[in-house]
Amino acid sequence: MELWPWLIAALLLLLLLAQLSRSARFYAKIGLYCAFCFTASAVAAVVCLLRHGGRTVENMSIISWFVRSFKYAYGLRFEVKGRETLDEDRPCVIISNHQSILDMMGLMEILPDRCVQIAKRELLFLGPVGLIMYLGGVLFINRQRSQTAMSVMTDVGERMVREKLKVWIYPEGTRNDNGDLLPFKKGAFYLAIQAQVPIIPVVYSSFSSFYSCKTKLFTSGTIQVEVLDAVPTRGLTVADVPKLLDTCHQAMRTRFFHISKIPQENGAPLGPDAQEAQ
Repeated sequence: MELWPWLIAALLLLLLLAQLSRSARFYAKIGLYCAFCFTASAVAAVVCLLRHGGRTVENMSIISWFVRSFKYAYGLRFEVKGRETLDEDRPCVIISNHQSILDMMGLMEILPDRCVQIAKRELLFLGPVGLIMYLGGVLFINRQRSQTAMSVMTDVGERMVREKLKVWIYPEGTRNDNGDLLPFKKGAFYLAIQAQVPIIPVVYSSFSSFYSCKTKLFTSGTIQVEVLDAVPTRGLTVADVPKLLDTCHQAMRTRFFHISKIPQENGAPLGPDAQEAQ
């Protein structure tokens, strides 16, 4: 039996529901985003293999080109300040806040040369997405085995200096859309001190004005991105990790509230009711 009539009917039904229901529009756009990711990954993997023959950080420029094109389909704009700090030719650890699956677009929008990411091992098994991450040199860690993760991070520190790599890490450890930053995990800071390389914080404004899983909102919007000044680690030791972590967290949190235009009281974001009253 021919499947095409059924597929076309399903697509037309989905488009109709998307016009009638906010939730349907949200899930339709998420589904399209996932389809973009899998399709672009498959095509980009072929290009990477033809261009470089295998796994190398040089493939990231190809992957970045594909992912940056997604923003046009969703009407998203990125306004970036301080990009020149990322482009300096030196190894470093880049840390940024982590809000949603859309973060990949934000990352690729400003990804500097010779930059790889640290990602959880489970992503390696996501079909063409895992393949393209592997080809791009993404470093996978098993978060369930701390000893293995520490060994990988030690190797990363040595590679950073030897190959002049930049390493991008989400120190919150998981996606977070609650209008604030989660406490940071220590791995990125241990890595920077071990390699004696600077930390460069990158802050993305809140997506809440155009994207929210809770309210099923997904429209066009503008994301403010600020690259903060590099934080040196030369001469620091493991004993300095807590202070370094706190310094970066406070600087990023303050900037996040500022560029997101989130009101604060005593260092904490105001709730929705208090914000409306202002």
